[in-house]
Amino acid sequence: MTKAIDLLKKRYLDNIKDSPEAYIGIELEFPIVNLKEQATDLQVTKALLSYLPQVLPFEVEKCDTDGQPVQLVNKSTEDRILFEVSYNTIEFALGKVKKIQDAEKRFNQYLEAAQAFLGQYNHAIQGFGVHPYWHLNDNRAVKLPRYQMLLDFLALSKNKKDSFFHKFPQYGSFICGNQVQLDVSKDNYLRVINAFNKIEAAKAHLFANSEFWGQNWPFKISRDIFWENSMHGIFKENVGVNSRSFKTEDDFFDYLAGSALFTAERNGELYYFEPIRARDYLLQKEISAWNLKGEKAILLPREADFDSHRSYQYQNLTKRGTVEFRSVCTQPLDQTFAPVAFHIGLLANLDHLEKFLQTSDFLSDYHHDYKGLRRRFSQKKEGTEDREKIKIFTKSLLECSLEGLYRRHQGEECYLRVKKR
Repeated sequence: MTKAIDLLKKRYLDNIKDSPEAYIGIELEFPIVNLKEQATDLQVTKALLSYLPQVLPFEVEKCDTDGQPVQLVNKSTEDRILFEVSYNTIEFALGKVKKIQDAEKRFNQYLEAAQAFLGQYNHAIQGFGVHPYWHLNDNRAVKLPRYQMLLDFLALSKNKKDSFFHKFPQYGSFICGNQVQLDVSKDNYLRVINAFNKIEAAKAHLFANSEFWGQNWPFKISRDIFWENSMHGIFKENVGVNSRSFKTEDDFFDYLAGSALFTAERNGELYYFEPIRARDYLLQKEISAWNLKGEKAILLPREADFDSHRSYQYQNLTKRGTVEFRSVCTQPLDQTFAPVAFHIGLLANLDHLEKFLQTSDFLSDYHHDYKGLRRRFSQKKEGTEDREKIKIFTKSLLECSLEGLYRRHQGEECYLRVKKR
């Protein structure tokens, strides 16, 4: 176990700086929707990525196995436009910026060009956290090994007679998120993870936008269920809200060692296998795995396999020296940058945020059950008492975030003037 933790620390701590510059990285995923309320036409979406380099400063960075462009790059900004898991979902991964307006300006330029092209074919990019016609679409993976491996891995749940699993292992093809990465330091990364983990109920209240169309699930946020009740969620440490706050770095990495490894590469070929806890991985004598053809193979664990480790906590330490906040659904297009601003403002006002959370009546009333609170306030129906309590809690957090944004002197506070829920 000590070796596993050493490898995790190397992966996630080596690039954290003592005093990093405050950069912002933003990843925005959206469904491409057929406005005739039919399946998304993949000929149209594929043509879009062939068209955009003709009108925008992008070039093709990756093609699928058919030679179809599936990822574009703007080399001057490091912005990327790509298909995310399926050809029904487009992602705008924006290169790092110092203020939100710089990212928004570029995003609007890209979105305008994409919408103009798609509109000719009665398609459009829309601001939903679940593709409204997921049940009609061709949800097969983009023809790249990584995406094909991911959907094959998730499909392992089909063979398990366990009510823990939902029946939609292809969910990666039709859910969409709004994610932001912010630089953290060696001194504050654990404080950031702990503080933001405590406010997931408020984020559910503010940014819920992934109702599972046509299934009558009682949630305004279905993405939590998709993640947590899938192969990714077999180990609770691997996904979602952390069950506790972390007192020390060692405490955090002991928790992270409970997350999963499920893929490895051998001789340029990807394999996947039943999840194995990171702490137990190197103790395996052999691992029964499958390649993308469904053929079985026996792998011997290697330390290098930790290079593919990735957990899916909602406050996720990355190998880039950032914390990635990944619990927010894709937002309506006119509110795309509201959750980005919310996170930036709170990080800029971290001392105040921590003091507020230490004495929060809301958290004490619900016994600091952070996981339970996220689920409770993701429900479509809230009791009157719950509704009043979450409104007060959320209002205080918005004020804290606005104070942080004002302190940055970038004019970003305008992004939090969003519709009240």
